[in-house]
Amino acid sequence: MPSVHVTRGIRFAEPPTGVHRWAPPRYVAGAEALGSWAPDCPQPSGSTSRAGTQSEDCLFLNVWTPTTDREARLPVMVWFYGGSFLFGSASDPICDGAALATRGAVVVTANYRVGIFGYLAHPALTAESAQGSSGNYGLLDNLAALRWVADHIADHGGDPENITAFGVSAGSASLALLQTSPLAGASFHRLILQSPGAFRPLASLVEAEQAGLDAYGPDLDTMRAWSADEALRRTSALVPQVRGLTSPRLLRPIRDGWVVPEDDRLSYRHGRFHPVPTLVGGNADEGGKLTAGWPISDVGAYRSLIEANFGSFADEALSLYRASTDGEVAHALAEVFGDTQFTYGARGIAQALATRQPATYRYLYSATEEAGSTAPPGHGDEVGPLFAGAPPQGAAMADAWLRFAASGDPNDGTPDWLPYQRDNYLDIGRTLSMQHDWRTEQLDFLDRFFERAINDRDR
Repeated sequence: MPSVHVTRGIRFAEPPTGVHRWAPPRYVAGAEALGSWAPDCPQPSGSTSRAGTQSEDCLFLNVWTPTTDREARLPVMVWFYGGSFLFGSASDPICDGAALATRGAVVVTANYRVGIFGYLAHPALTAESAQGSSGNYGLLDNLAALRWVADHIADHGGDPENITAFGVSAGSASLALLQTSPLAGASFHRLILQSPGAFRPLASLVEAEQAGLDAYGPDLDTMRAWSADEALRRTSALVPQVRGLTSPRLLRPIRDGWVVPEDDRLSYRHGRFHPVPTLVGGNADEGGKLTAGWPISDVGAYRSLIEANFGSFADEALSLYRASTDGEVAHALAEVFGDTQFTYGARGIAQALATRQPATYRYLYSATEEAGSTAPPGHGDEVGPLFAGAPPQGAAMADAWLRFAASGDPNDGTPDWLPYQRDNYLDIGRTLSMQHDWRTEQLDFLDRFFERAINDRDR
């Protein structure tokens, strides 16, 4: 195996602390590396990160490269982690870049602020902003990291004119939004979006400001005087136990009119996006793990949830996500959550991009975890195999992802991965095959529902 050189803990922004808590990142060019895993951004405990510590001074990235030749100009892959916009780490061993780097890429993993530190909107914060905006600090961190890559990745053998940004879940959703942001410019040349949380209505700046004011009061000086631990403990005020299936979330990116001009669904549908080559998809069971702990276990509670989220569309939703007995509730809940939060957005992005970018490819990861298992892969289950390049399905993904990063085409001809059209996708299972119409009936229903919901909101 070729040797890989890793540079840990490269600062790309000044510490976002004190008066700079809840402010755009202050970019740092050419900073020296710590030589160790940098602290994770503050988040709930339980991370598998190798960092070992948390700190608000967390805006660092890591670089893996297979070369010492600064003229190599290898394709660059920049990873942004998932974690529901509440947790995640660039130092998580599951996204170690060594194995991908041996395949011929320069791999970068970058931290960004999460939770209350990354996405709090508040009228006092908006008032002090030159752009009249607050929240979306995590997205601005993503852009600062990509700027560092463009400025300095040539020193690590990477090609600054061939940057692929990729991520999972919240990281992927961030990139999908940046694809619609006027601030992104040429920050990336290709995108790989794994289970993007996209196409649902976003909270407006006014809505998010009011929520921040109601939760924490008007005194910004007091809020900035909180310790990091105290601020972290207050996150729960804006995080419900049961996530709305169709309503906006507050501690995540919002449509602030600066970073995110409008709902991403509208931006994509009306061609207001950067039409870079894009590979997008998800997993066969996106919702099972994420709803397993929800306090909804009987038909009555499930029906109430559907009615609260779908209103006049509830009967149609119940016919498509059927639970006739208490024993069927968990499966139905997993399907409606997976579709609304991930699968619908993945297809919608593919549909919109394909109208302007021929190099648009959709996939479904359906490979079971173990031989003989019938359990489909859940949300995020592809990340470990992808970065490890094993088992065979992970190796196939890693090779395809690298080919796409290098050229904008994931193909090696076996089978021919056709660009997106007429709801086709590459099924990455025990074998690879082109398929059509993954959950098309359910996703068409969600399209009609969200079209009505957004039109009613904006009327």
